[in-house]
Amino acid sequence: MLRLLPFLLLAVLSLPVSAVQAESEEGAPEASAAEEPRRGPSGLPLPRFVTLRSSEVNLRTGPGVRYPIDWVFQREGLPIQIIDEFEAWRRVRDRDDTVGWVHQSMLSGRRSVIVIGKTLPLRDDPSQSAGTLAYLEPGFQASLESCPALWCEVTALGPQGQRYRGWLPRQGIWGVLEGETVE
Repeated sequence: MLRLLPFLLLAVLSLPVSAVQAESEEGAPEASAAEEPRRGPSGLPLPRFVTLRSSEVNLRTGPGVRYPIDWVFQREGLPIQIIDEFEAWRRVRDRDDTVGWVHQSMLSGRRSVIVIGKTLPLRDDPSQSAGTLAYLEPGFQASLESCPALWCEVTALGPQGQRYRGWLPRQGIWGVLEGETVE
């Protein structure tokens, strides 16, 4: 059993993006039949999750380059929630509730999640009684594969580059909307 520590987090944060895709329908959450989501000018649902395309992304106070930079994200693949749209700009929120505007070219439809709260066991099946593949510390980022219900399937990269594909409970991660189904 592997215990992934915070100082090993850097190896995971620099996952190579082999097929970088722009923010698209592929990255948009599926709408449930019971409730139609609010849609932005792009036609995509709001809110929705995407990831940062680069390891340096400016967060601005308004939708345009004339607005000052309020923050610089330095974590490629970081899950970000889009909460509004204006032309080519997206108003986003991170897991710490920092809000600002990012140009859409800096976003990808790929999905990832961050472990929140406490250390979580990565399970080999979606069950509390399933075997443990690794322990993921708070702040650990993993690629989201699917999230059909109360458990989400993720791929985590270990310190020596080994890939672990397993399951995390939805309530222990940030990067998936409540009730959202990701396939």
